[in-house]
Amino acid sequence: MKQLRNERGIALVMILVLAAISLAIMAALIYMITAGTQVSGMQKRYRTALDAGVGSADLAYQFVATRGDTTLVGALLTQLSIINPAVTTSGSCCGTNTSGTYFCGSTSTDGLAAKLNTPTTSWSSQCAGDSVMIIPGTTTSYDLRYDLGSSPYPVYRIYTKIVATIEGNSGGDEGLLGKGVISSGTGEMSVMSRPYLYSLEVDAENLSSPSERAKLSVLYQY
Repeated sequence: MKQLRNERGIALVMILVLAAISLAIMAALIYMITAGTQVSGMQKRYRTALDAGVGSADLAYQFVATRGDTTLVGALLTQLSIINPAVTTSGSCCGTNTSGTYFCGSTSTDGLAAKLNTPTTSWSSQCAGDSVMIIPGTTTSYDLRYDLGSSPYPVYRIYTKIVATIEGNSGGDEGLLGKGVISSGTGEMSVMSRPYLYSLEVDAENLSSPSERAKLSVLYQY
């Protein structure tokens, strides 16, 4: 009985238990701090890639406004002074608009003109309009490629693809342009404005770290 009531060494056991609990709490805190830092870094990198994608979407609108005209596309590429600009649409991409005008040629700009001026339903298979997937390095999977930024700052490579086009009859409504609020002649009827609609896919990725990327799907009315 005397031996059973001996409590010598219990303090050491309690200290070891408390030390183990403290160690576990410290390890959990260190993990939470480290994980929080990693998540913040990933969010920062994603937001930077997303901002590059949003900016490149604005550039894509300017390419849409050229309607594939060779002169206008060339002037736009020169004016923007972006790095490694390229129109990669297949020159074999062809289409016909509702007026019966046929767009086709032997250059990538001709192919871009077909995608910008004709409805998706008339595109040839070379237009690759049946997929929204962009595969970096595979030029047939996108229409435009260029780089934004310069060293020593991150450089983002932008890929843009025109996935679908719905043909319209005019540009968007710009309000009154120097005319009155009523028709100028009796019985005059204005044609309803039906703008072109374009579905665009944008892929922005860090050139030195392709895992840092953002993708956008854009519906643009022109």
